[in-house]
Amino acid sequence: MEYEPKTPGYSTGDKTSFAFQTARTRWPVIITQAIDDAYRSVAGCHDQPEKHNEGKKIVEEIAKLKYEVQHDRHLTPIRDDGLPDVALYNKDLEQLGTPTWLNAPWLYTECYLFRRISTSFSLSTHWKNYDVFARQKISTFRSSRPAVVELAARYKDLVTQMRANNANKAYVVDEEAERLIFTEMCEICLWGNATDLSLLTNLTYEDIQKLQGSEARKASEKNILVNDLGAAYDVLFAAKKAGKPHRQVDIVLDNAGFELYVDLILAGYLLSAGLATSIVLHPKSIPWFVSDVLPSDFAALLGALASPRQFYETPTEEDQLQNKVPQALEQHEVDELWFLFEEWSHFHGEGQLILRPNRVWTHPGSFWRLPSEDEQLMEDLRGSELVVFKGDLNYRKLVADANWDPTTPFTEAIGPLGPGSGVNVLALRTCKADVVVGLKPGQDEELKAMEGGGGDSGARKWAWNGKWAVVSFSKGK
Repeated sequence: MEYEPKTPGYSTGDKTSFAFQTARTRWPVIITQAIDDAYRSVAGCHDQPEKHNEGKKIVEEIAKLKYEVQHDRHLTPIRDDGLPDVALYNKDLEQLGTPTWLNAPWLYTECYLFRRISTSFSLSTHWKNYDVFARQKISTFRSSRPAVVELAARYKDLVTQMRANNANKAYVVDEEAERLIFTEMCEICLWGNATDLSLLTNLTYEDIQKLQGSEARKASEKNILVNDLGAAYDVLFAAKKAGKPHRQVDIVLDNAGFELYVDLILAGYLLSAGLATSIVLHPKSIPWFVSDVLPSDFAALLGALASPRQFYETPTEEDQLQNKVPQALEQHEVDELWFLFEEWSHFHGEGQLILRPNRVWTHPGSFWRLPSEDEQLMEDLRGSELVVFKGDLNYRKLVADANWDPTTPFTEAIGPLGPGSGVNVLALRTCKADVVVGLKPGQDEELKAMEGGGGDSGARKWAWNGKWAVVSFSKGK
């Protein structure tokens, strides 16, 4: 297709690819969850006949979609809901011929799946803005409570200490400590997962010097196969040192819930540390890949922090069925969560923390097309000191989900967003798909040889489960 690399992409028909399992196992589960959620909401509006009947029709449409996937039917054109990306999806579909669900380009087909689900709602009258995945996202954030309150305490201590240091005229900036703090914050953001927080050490200045040789640092970094955080820090620190009055960092968001929470931890830290003067967050415009961030998820998260007792202590429907009473928050935990709410609300109100959705993030193609699809967005990104792409899907789109040799340089694999693009790119990605670039010669083979790594099967199974990560940087300016 136009603007895409000549290297072929992964297909749902390739038995050695994670695409094969995804299409046959994961997609039906995702669609079933969407059906269950919509059915539950439809059942709750019997007193609104028009809305109820329209909702039943949507449930039937999504059930039909599930049948199409499981029976390997041909993909059909996206119905016109008045949005400009319909033409893009249908043009790509036409160029692909008449693909079936279980033998089609993985990246296109997965994007198409979520666009199809979205279309059923966008064509309705009463359900246009309904997020069929919202319940799952909220539930996940509630279940991350221990990590949320722990990070809130650390963040408050760190920010309070930074402000005290800045107010102390005799304080001498320890550049190595600053670099290590940045690394810690980015690693929290990279893993974005409560179970992985056990790898991370305390974030106080007193302890930071101990980190360099500590077991915790080695543990948190041993699974990062490519780590370019130092180069990214150098860019931000140089801009700060040069006294540039406006220093913007963009974050192309991935998942809502706890991952959005740690993204905001990173954003707040960059602003408080003076490594950025503004942060632009890029959420999706439609419910996307189950857990991706919508603007409403940002509002919901701030709402949870503003009323933490109500959010964490109110029994859910599941709690009520099991006769469970959530544990009450300690007062200091409430105070620490409120501190975050005040911090982030202040930054948002002052225009330093900006939410900027754009439908380009839910287009069917890779980011190789960005310069041709949205010139204004590219111009905005060129004005940023650093553009951080979060998560597996954004990485796949950066490298066009192509079957690159794993030693291909990241700067080559991202094509028109690489050197000379005017955009400094940092990808924070835990591997949950086949494609990976920037590895050392022999590294892929070593990982495949490990237990469960894929062996001689031809499959890169080590890259399917999120155990390994890559942090890749391209200096485009």
